[in-house]
Amino acid sequence: MMSGARNSQCNSSNTGSSISETSISSEQPPPAPPTTLSRYESQKRRDWNTFGQYLKNHKPPLVLSRCSGAHILEFLRYLDQFGKTKVHNTTCPFYGHPHPPASCPCPLKQAWGSLDALIGRLRAAFEENGGRSDANPFGARAVRLYLREVRDTQAKARGIAYEKKKRKKPQQKQGTQVMLEELDCNRVNSVVGSNENLVMAGSSDDINSMIPLSVLN
Repeated sequence: MMSGARNSQCNSSNTGSSISETSISSEQPPPAPPTTLSRYESQKRRDWNTFGQYLKNHKPPLVLSRCSGAHILEFLRYLDQFGKTKVHNTTCPFYGHPHPPASCPCPLKQAWGSLDALIGRLRAAFEENGGRSDANPFGARAVRLYLREVRDTQAKARGIAYEKKKRKKPQQKQGTQVMLEELDCNRVNSVVGSNENLVMAGSSDDINSMIPLSVLN
């Protein structure tokens, strides 16, 4: 009997401890779900890894801290072998044709828009990984000039015109300007009309003494 009582007490104590452990474990917050990167962030990470691999495979190997605009141009020209945009040569009969009717042996290159977006992502990734903004090789003047040259060359070869969009003035400002001009015209007309009445009514000395100060200023 005593052993049975002891066993029951042990079982009850074990049950109580298991309940307390369950309550403690239930009070712990669930693990946070892994954060999902946006499409831009994912692409930026892949581009940064690709550029790092390019530095390792370079002969001789390059260090990021010693990269200049010239090295970035080498990287962009290296990417042309993976391009899918047909860029016609000046001797090609389809030069300047936006939709060629047949195939030609002209090379495939990276499109200007893809290169421009790539440089933008790598420029941001460089600073996010500890690089200084004033020493960012992706923002070098040589890189900007190269991208501009690629844009103009592909535009002529493919018959695409890149034109700068003119900014339109807000309609509200235009309406306000018209109202102000109309008020000024009405004010001038009222002053001129009052002066004409004065000419008809009195002498020139009296007219000069009665001209409003706002007209003289």
